[in-house]
Amino acid sequence: MYIPKHFIIADETIIFDVIESFSFATLISQHQGEPYATHLPLILNKEERVLYGHFARANEQWKDTRDQKILVIFQGPHSYISPSWYETNKAVPTWNYVAIHVYGELEIIEDKNVIFNTLDDMVKKYERPDSDYNINIVEPSYIEGMSKGIVAFKIKISKIEAKAKLSQNHPVERQKLILGQLENSSSENDNLIASLMKKNLDKYC
Repeated sequence: MYIPKHFIIADETIIFDVIESFSFATLISQHQGEPYATHLPLILNKEERVLYGHFARANEQWKDTRDQKILVIFQGPHSYISPSWYETNKAVPTWNYVAIHVYGELEIIEDKNVIFNTLDDMVKKYERPDSDYNINIVEPSYIEGMSKGIVAFKIKISKIEAKAKLSQNHPVERQKLILGQLENSSSENDNLIASLMKKNLDKYC
């Protein structure tokens, strides 16, 4: 990923927060000689530096992932930035965004206990706090039957590239103008980008 130096996210705590907050990812590998992508949720284990997930067994991408470098893309919030917000008309539109690229090797998981634990972790992450669903009380034979339709895996992280393009290449006063517009937007993405820009600006103001 192309990352100008002022857009680099170097703090791994921030990187992991983005991965956990925007965990529906795009997993890319070579499949039958061509780039192939699957969109799926992934669970990060920080201590192990591993991503856990599963393919549908019918998705044959998993069959040739061995001995490949896998790319996983986490797309964070993103917003269109209009030049009409600037103090000058000598400008062009742009886009602010956060993106994380994770590289690693994929290993198929065969252990049924590990598979169940990763499914349990996923349910706990995505179910609402007031949900009464608990995978542990579902009939074990049903879970085992459904598990035959998936291929669980883990990706050992070997490299991370992280980018936050938040108008840092513009003067502070212009960044404040952009921030004001985004804060007044009804878009959740705009509000999230505004929050990140504010945190960045607080370092200098």
